[in-house]
Amino acid sequence: MEIYVVEQGDTVNAIAAAYGIEAAQLILDNQLVEPYELAVGQALFIGIGERQPTMTIAVSGYAYPFINQWVLQQTLPFLTELPIFSYGFTLDGELIPPLWDDSWMIRLALMNGTQPILTLTPFGPNGRFNNQLISSIVNSQAYMDNIIQNMLLLMQEKGYQGVDIDFEYILASDRDAFTEFVRQVAEAMRANGYHTSVALAPKTSADQPGLLYEGKDYRALGQVADHVLLMTYEWGYTFGPPMAVAPINQVRRVVEYALTEIPREKIDLGIPNYGYNWALPYERGVTQAQTIGNVQAVRIAVERGAAIQFDELAQSPYFRYRDVATGVEHEVWFEDVRSLQAKFDLIKEFQLRGCGYWQIMQWFRANWLLLQENFYIRK
Repeated sequence: MEIYVVEQGDTVNAIAAAYGIEAAQLILDNQLVEPYELAVGQALFIGIGERQPTMTIAVSGYAYPFINQWVLQQTLPFLTELPIFSYGFTLDGELIPPLWDDSWMIRLALMNGTQPILTLTPFGPNGRFNNQLISSIVNSQAYMDNIIQNMLLLMQEKGYQGVDIDFEYILASDRDAFTEFVRQVAEAMRANGYHTSVALAPKTSADQPGLLYEGKDYRALGQVADHVLLMTYEWGYTFGPPMAVAPINQVRRVVEYALTEIPREKIDLGIPNYGYNWALPYERGVTQAQTIGNVQAVRIAVERGAAIQFDELAQSPYFRYRDVATGVEHEVWFEDVRSLQAKFDLIKEFQLRGCGYWQIMQWFRANWLLLQENFYIRK
């Protein structure tokens, strides 16, 4: 495998000939669109030679039940687990199913040897994380018992094989109660042949301030859960300033701290499968970035004639362009095979359990080919 960065004057045919591969293969692997124009600075996956992975990892990818069936079918061979997003709950522990049927996803996952995972989230009526729901459940033994029993019944009925607890904005005062909730869920699941994971906000110290961080005790949760997902894709975001979604220098800090609290064989690294397009100038509280796919980002660069840059510190691609129709300047950050390889190298360096993608709704073939070049995937 090689990663080639496009230079001025390059063509698909010339690059393919230089590597001794078919142009059609280069086009397919990188999802190039006719007439197959390239952007200067675009990173291409070049599949050559024999695969030589040295490590086996677990791979998960969150998906909503409205995912395109073709995209899911293409992705499942690369997944150990499929966390389906998501089940909510009431104040007293009654489950609220997704708005769309999830049964077809469970069937497809099982057919591909992938474990379907019930993702539990405390979403309020506005569709946002609600810490009142969390407080109600974790501070009542009766409500905890109710939600655990309801999950077990649902899992037996539908075929789910594990639970992922994705709670955010937990109050600091509920930290220990939340840990106890995870402990009880995990014990009940193990007793019935299932496993439990918990999603963790990207902390770099035990006493890190902020509503995202204070309610999660890395050490305690690492002890009670079967495995954890570090949500290392929280830097660039919809309402934040333009920057990399998962800058590798910041991701490394989170991993290094997590390893002081949690065994490496329990840690999955979070990987974003998306980018953002910001209109400039950025104004806090006003600017709202557009979420875009990684393939879409490159298409924008090609169409606008923008050269793709690469931030060496963040190990992330980006570019700027001006919208001719509106005169507005834009800044785009996304993921490519270079930024993904940096994350895969981190998994290898620290011998982590695996990785988890938020999310797999858009097909990015080069990512999965690159993953397969680096690792064997646990099934």
